[in-house]
Parts: sequence; structure tokens; C-alpha cells
Amino acid sequence: MGDKANAHPGAAGRAVTADHPASVRNVVLVGHSGSGKTTLVEALALTAGAVNRAGRVEDGTAVSDYDEIEHRQQRSVQLSLVPLEWDGIKINLLDTPGYADFVGELRAGLRAADAALFVVSAAEGTEGITGATRMVWEECAAVGMPRAIVVTHLESARTEFTDITRCCAEAFGADDPDAVLPLYLPLHGEQGPDGHAPLTGLIGLLSQRVFDYASGERKESEPGGDQLPVIEEARGTLIEGIIAESEDESLMDRYLGGEEIDYKTLVDDLERAVARGVFHPVLAAGPAAQGARQGIGTVELLELITGGFPTPLEHPAPVVTTPDGKAGPVLTCDPQGPLVAEVVKTASDPYVGRISLVRVFSGTLRPDQTVHVSGHGLADRGHEDRAPHEADERVGALSSPFGKQQRVLTRAVAGDLACVGKLHRAETGDTLSDKDAPLLMEPWDMPDPLLPLAIQAHSKADEDKLSQGLSRLVAEDPTMRLEQNQDTHQVVLWCLGEAHADVALERLRSRYGVQVDVVPHKVSLRETFAERSTGRGRHVKQSGGHGQFAICEIEVEPLPGGSGIEFVDKVVGGAVPRQFIPSVEKGVRAQAAKGVAAGYALIDVRVTLRDGKAHSVDSSDAAFQTAGALALREAAADAKIHLLEPVAEVRVLVGDDHVGAVMSDLSGRRGRVVGTEQAPGGRTLVRAEVPEIEIGRYAVDLRSLSQGTGRFSRAYVRHEPMPPQLSERIRQQAGGAP
Repeated sequence: MGDKANAHPGAAGRAVTADHPASVRNVVLVGHSGSGKTTLVEALALTAGAVNRAGRVEDGTAVSDYDEIEHRQQRSVQLSLVPLEWDGIKINLLDTPGYADFVGELRAGLRAADAALFVVSAAEGTEGITGATRMVWEECAAVGMPRAIVVTHLESARTEFTDITRCCAEAFGADDPDAVLPLYLPLHGEQGPDGHAPLTGLIGLLSQRVFDYASGERKESEPGGDQLPVIEEARGTLIEGIIAESEDESLMDRYLGGEEIDYKTLVDDLERAVARGVFHPVLAAGPAAQGARQGIGTVELLELITGGFPTPLEHPAPVVTTPDGKAGPVLTCDPQGPLVAEVVKTASDPYVGRISLVRVFSGTLRPDQTVHVSGHGLADRGHEDRAPHEADERVGALSSPFGKQQRVLTRAVAGDLACVGKLHRAETGDTLSDKDAPLLMEPWDMPDPLLPLAIQAHSKADEDKLSQGLSRLVAEDPTMRLEQNQDTHQVVLWCLGEAHADVALERLRSRYGVQVDVVPHKVSLRETFAERSTGRGRHVKQSGGHGQFAICEIEVEPLPGGSGIEFVDKVVGGAVPRQFIPSVEKGVRAQAAKGVAAGYALIDVRVTLRDGKAHSVDSSDAAFQTAGALALREAAADAKIHLLEPVAEVRVLVGDDHVGAVMSDLSGRRGRVVGTEQAPGGRTLVRAEVPEIEIGRYAVDLRSLSQGTGRFSRAYVRHEPMPPQLSERIRQQAGGAP
């Protein structure tokens, strides 16, 4: 590494294509917001010749330009693909948002990639490696995904590369700190009056060469005498780390015996260890200086990607089934195999329409090809809006994105990524396969959206467009759930956080022309009788011709939770004719659904019909329905009515050092902690029962309490009486009697 030529023709002005999986590298960039991922992508694009020195493609837009919302919010909110070419290898860089609300975009990037670059900002020290970033590292480790670390912002004052690499080893090398080691040392210029020492180049530890970018182009030279002692110490540590992960068991004995291991052997072993996911090199990188042709450290990083990161051929093929659940064929990353591709992202372009970013796992995808679209039903995960779906669709144009351009592709082979136009029925997570042999992949895990956003159309014109806009929104984003609440009659978008909700509203407005108003989210309250009561319903009217006559007397008593509404007939002597008893029950149930105190449905009572009167001419079904409703209202007027609130079981997975704060917070929400359990990775599972009215914003508050590392789930348990003071306030707001 470090011996490749400086000049590369790159891919400026043309689409980057791949003829075989061996010539593809799919790399996802991971790091918290502000770590420098997008700047690094732009620097790599400049070095690869994909953009000009101003960081622009031919149409004048930046390579990272994609979404107007990102420009307004000054942060990435979605996954973006930037394809580059280096030494005949196509590199698909997947730039992911660093903000926690957009973890769904990160998960999509992980699904589409074969290796990961973790970007760490030296300017933030240990705080630059957040708990959320550590959790993503652990997820990658669990599936054996190769990883490397790139340190950015090394020009900042008080930045020590050795300190940052030590932090990386502690954070990412819990099992083997010696497997997280730098390949290069940074080369700094003279320190200025502001305390900043600009990053000017790198010193290669294996090659023992200096790569100086100070002139704007990478120049190679011998190290100075004052640099040799520092190189020697770090080089020895690196060689030992590489040899420890070598598949050649004799190499360690030879090294300990004093043999000088040649450079090529070390590089080959390093690249194999990186590709196997057992060694994680640390590199340094910086943006290109004004007018420079190359970003600092970008040549070294591109060499690592092309030489050390695995090809899609080394990526385990996904398990597939037929749409009816039968076992599918065993797939390999073969361009001649059966077509299996997955939609990892869906976006809408105001000019082109729907664009689907697709990872091809097997076969070859071509324009104008008819494919079968298969989608999982996710109703069992709470996504009532996502039912199983099957459809044949004709693929539109294939393209490769670059800035705001879409460069035409003639095909996408197994292992490659491409944008597909006009897949109108395909949603994120869907499988594309041969129409004559449809297959289905299991969708990747996504976090549950647990922050409710209740909305309503701003005007009648918006109301007409709202349904279509919402359906498109949730088709694009599997971390968003749409609920039409039948109890509260609210339209609720469930999001991951406030920033996620803001982006959803902005997309509704800017993409789909729908203006909505945010309203307070309501929980599904209930009412019940706290004591036995009686009521008499009298509906007697005479207005010429047939009148209306119905009288019934009922008794209402509370039942245990979960009993619903029970209706009992105990009329004797035919006081209420048999044909009108169902009418009384119908009236009682209709009134119960409307509520008797604050407008919430009545539950868990037994209503017993005791007596009544009828008229041979004027009694009717409608009259007894009205009498039944009146009787229930009268019984409620003379009784104590409880308002019932839904209680959820909340399961919080949090680091051990945050358990106390979480339990205290849950208690402050009227929660009852019912147990704790130790979980792997120094974490604790806290189980509690909490009123749902108290956890509307818990998705936001838990993130603050746990520094972004806490996770929780919620499930309805039961309804139980609210505290009297809260119950009375809600009744007064509803206009009901106290």
C-alpha cells in the first residue's frame, strides 16, 4: 500500500460500470453527525477524478448534492450513493446520516454494503466515538463485516493522533485491541499563531515512506532522521498485529526468530486480515487544499478499499424463499444466476418520479426487463399500512447517481448497485426477481418508530391529497408507520424522533404539495362505572298518527378489566316485548360507544334490563333504542364514573451506567418498575408498566437520558383508572360533568 500511481483518469462525465462482481467494492460510511463523512466522500471523489477541483460535477452541483431538505437543515437526512472508479475497480460509497433519527438510512446502507468505514472526528476526542457508533460496530462485528477507521479533523488544535487511535482501540477493539492499529502517521506543517498545525501528509509505516500533499499533489520521499524512531516503534507494533492475524502460522515464529518479513508479504497478509474482518486499520484523512488535486490520505484510503476490502463474491448470499414460504435456491453472487435484487432505498424525484436504489445479489438487472416485485407484510410488527404485495413491473432506465445527475447504465451485475426508475409498486425492502420464478428475501431489521405525530389537513385541498402523499411517504421510509386511529379519529405518523418528524412534514409539503397541521396526540381513553347504578329511559312522544313509546329500566354494575360490555335480559311478564329487547341492547351499546362522561367508550360493565313498558301501536325498534341509550345516560348521571387510561409494558435496554437515571425517570412518569435483567454488552433490560399518556415523547427523552444508546419497546397491557385530578381535568376539557 502506498506504491500506486498518483494520476487516475477517474469517472468524470461518464457512468461508472462494472462487468463482474470482482471489480466492485460496496462501502458504507458510518459516523455521528459532524464527523466528516460527506467531506471525506467529496475528497475521495476529487482524488478519483470524478469531480473538478471545486468539488463539482459537470452540471455545477456538488457530488453530495441530493436533497433540498439537507441543505435547509444543514445535515444529511438520507442515504446517498456516490460511485467512483480507482484502478479499474468500481467503488460504491454509501454516505449515511449520522443523526440518530435517520438510523433507518444507516441500516439500509449496511444492508447494501460489504464493508464499513467508521469516520471519527479527532476534534471531538473521545466524544467523537458515541455509544450509538459503538453499537453499530458491534452489529457489524456480529455478522463479520470488514471495518476500517478513518480519523478526520486532525488539523484541529490540541489534537493528538496517538490519543485518538488509543481511543479507537479501546472503543472498537474490546476483544482484541491489537487488531485496531494505524497504517500511517500524520504529517503536520508548522503550527500557526492560532495553535493549528495543518495536516500536510502521511508517513507509511509498512513502506517507511513519506507521502506529502503540501504542494497540492501527492509526492513521495524518504523519511527524515527525526522521524525514524517514531516510525520504528509504531511499525513494530503494526507488524506484530498483522502477523497475529495471519493465516500463515509460521510467520510469527519467523518474525520472533529475527527474520525481516518482506513488505509484500506484510501487505498481502494485511489485506487478507482486513477482508476477513479480523484486523481494523486506522487511517487519517483530510480535505483537499484550495486548488489541490487530491485530498490528504485519500490515495491511501482508496488503495485500502480496492486491495483490502472484500468483493461481493465474498459476501454471504442472502437466504431466499418463494412468496408462499417454500425454500428457494441457494444463491451465489453470479451474474448468470437467477435474478435477486433488493430495494434498499426509495426516493421521489419531482422530474423523474419514483427512483429505487437497488442492490443486485444474483443475476443481472437490465433496463426494460419485466421483474416480479415481492414485499413482506409487516402487520405483525405494527405496520398495518404494509400488507404483503406481489406484482409484475417493467423496469425503467437504470442509472448511476452523481450529484443531481442520473448517468445511464446498460446493466447492473450481481454485487453492484444501481438506481431503477418507474418501479411504481416497489417499496423499500422489497425483492425483485425473475417474473417466472419469483423469490423473496427477509427484510432487514428496522427500529420501531415510537414518537407519535398527529396531523390533519390544513385545508380541503390538502385533504384531497393527504392520503396519497402519506402512502408515498411510508413506502419510501420503512422506519415510519401510518396509523388511522379508530378510537381517537386521528391520523398519526409514528416517527423515530423530532428531526425525523420534521423531515416527514417537509417532504409532504415540498414533494407532494400537502400542507398539514400538527395537533396534540390523543391516547385511547375509556370510561367505566365505579359502582352499581340504575337508570330509567323514557321515550314517549305523540305528534299525530303513530307516536313513539318506549320505557325501559336497567341496572349497571362494574366488571373486571377486559370484560367488555355484557347485556343481560331479566324482564319478566313481557313488560318489554321480546322483539324489542335486542333494540334496547342496541341502544345501550351505541351509547356506550359514545361514552357517558367525557366522550370515551364505556367498557367493563354489565347492563341488566329489569323492566319496561310498551304500547301496542306506538312502540318500535327505534323508540326502544332511544330508550336504552337514555337509560344508560341516566344511570351514569347518578354514579361515579372512572376514566381509564391505557397502560403499556415498556422494556428499556440501556447501558449499566444509565440504569439509575432511567428508573428514576420512569417513576416520575407514574411508572412501576416490575423487573430488571442483565443483558450482554454491559447493558440492563428494565421492564416497567407506564401509562401511555406519559410516554408520548419517551423516544426523545430516553435518547437524552442515555446519550443516544438506549432502546425501548412498548406494548399495550390494559386500561386502568386515572388519578382523580388528572381525570377531572380531562373531563372539564371534554365538557363533561366532574
